Amino acid sequence: ADAFANPLQGFGCAFLEVHRQLPDQRGDHAPHALQQATRVNEAFGVLKDPLQRATYLLSLHGVDTDPRESTVTDAAFLMEQMELREELAEVRAAADPAAALQGLLQRVGRMISSLVGQLAMHFEEGTPEALERVREGVGKLQFLNKLYAEAEALEAELEENS
Repeated sequence: ADAFANPLQGFGCAFLEVHRQLPDQRGDHAPHALQQATRVNEAFGVLKDPLQRATYLLSLHGVDTDPRESTVTDAAFLMEQMELREELAEVRAAADPAAALQGLLQRVGRMISSLVGQLAMHFEEGTPEALERVREGVGKLQFLNKLYAEAEALEAELEENS
């Protein structure tokens, strides 16, 4: 449970220490050292990203999170996603597109934070039913992350055009 809620607690120093212990990336050991450094960096990426972290921890419990085989069935959540997507599509036509987009980004960001908190509680519970709720939550987090990324892309586009 704590592995999900506080994955980076005390990790900064350990991360640097692991990098110091890697073989020199020059000379004969370069390919092996580069491969090891890449694996350490990938592991850090998994720990940093709640979606990747939840997916990895579920895999340790034998729970499949293949996006092609899992679907979100929460009708209220799906309706909310449609409404948020409509809101994103209407940002350009808003009187103040930047303010409208900021409001949307803040709301989606809060939704993501809330969902990550729920995932942490479900991991802490650890029952098969709770892990199923985590799997469902991973699907929701995928939706929210995609929406957030699209909103950020629109934000960059609006800044570029202003």
